[in-house]
Amino acid sequence: MLVAPPAHIDPDPAFRIDVLAGLAARPRAIPARWLYDRKGSALFEAITDLPEYYPTRVETALLAAHCDAVAALVGRGRAVVEFGSGSSAKTPHLLAAVDPSAYVPIDISGDFLRASAAALAADFPKLPIQPIEADFMHPIDPPEGIARLPKLGFFPGSTIGNMVPRTAVNLLRAMVETLGEGAMLLIGIDRIKSTDVLIPAYDDAAGVTARFNLNLLTRINRELGGDMPIDAFRHRAIWNDADARIEMHLAATRDIAFTVDGEGFAMTAGETIHTENSHKYGPRDARLLLRAGAWTPIAEWTDAEDRFALILAEARPAGTAP
Repeated sequence: MLVAPPAHIDPDPAFRIDVLAGLAARPRAIPARWLYDRKGSALFEAITDLPEYYPTRVETALLAAHCDAVAALVGRGRAVVEFGSGSSAKTPHLLAAVDPSAYVPIDISGDFLRASAAALAADFPKLPIQPIEADFMHPIDPPEGIARLPKLGFFPGSTIGNMVPRTAVNLLRAMVETLGEGAMLLIGIDRIKSTDVLIPAYDDAAGVTARFNLNLLTRINRELGGDMPIDAFRHRAIWNDADARIEMHLAATRDIAFTVDGEGFAMTAGETIHTENSHKYGPRDARLLLRAGAWTPIAEWTDAEDRFALILAEARPAGTAP
């Protein structure tokens, strides 16, 4: 059973604010969430099938192997709330195991969200599915009828790695507000590993990740009346060891001038727009991050090579520090 809100066709005002502010900043940076319009979301799904992109394969295998153990710990009948649901490709493993009372996918890409929810509804025809088009970085009021149900948050894909630690902690705390005390959260977190593995995962030989990154410029031109010369940019992925993260940039290949929403900008050759981070965490780092975000880890599963982790955590009442 699928309950879908109407589609939004107007550009998000926050998109305009973030793009103009990001282009004016030094260094220039635009939040990664704006990579995910309909085309960007489809391109990201294509990335997850690439041979270089290990996280999706490893996490999917972990879900297939351990969702029964997750169900034993969380119990059946919770409402599953997925943050940044995308295609919901991994979600059936969890839904089949925990037998939820409802499924609430949340994503900023409305068209992609509704199409994915409709496809999932065909596989789970008796399950109430209530998609929410929203920025999950902020607390969200659950749909009517869901608010009082016990909840299991689902945040796969190591999307938490797209945020700097401060923002990641704020997001985790917002999730507590959305889900409520006593809720549980199943989260995927990518591990630190060799750059021989990391760099190709974000700069694939087929150039799909490059098209995904460059699509941001197409979106800016389309939605904000820009004239950014897309052929003057190239995709760049680098490992920032000090911050334990892969960074994606759009680098200008020549001196350029352009306008966005009537405002003029200029970039010199080699200057970049920072578009995405993908932080990687060691085991202790990941557990500390969750605790800082008001979640208590209670179980963890990793693959044999320790490339990726699934962590189950609980939003427990705040205790008194000694």
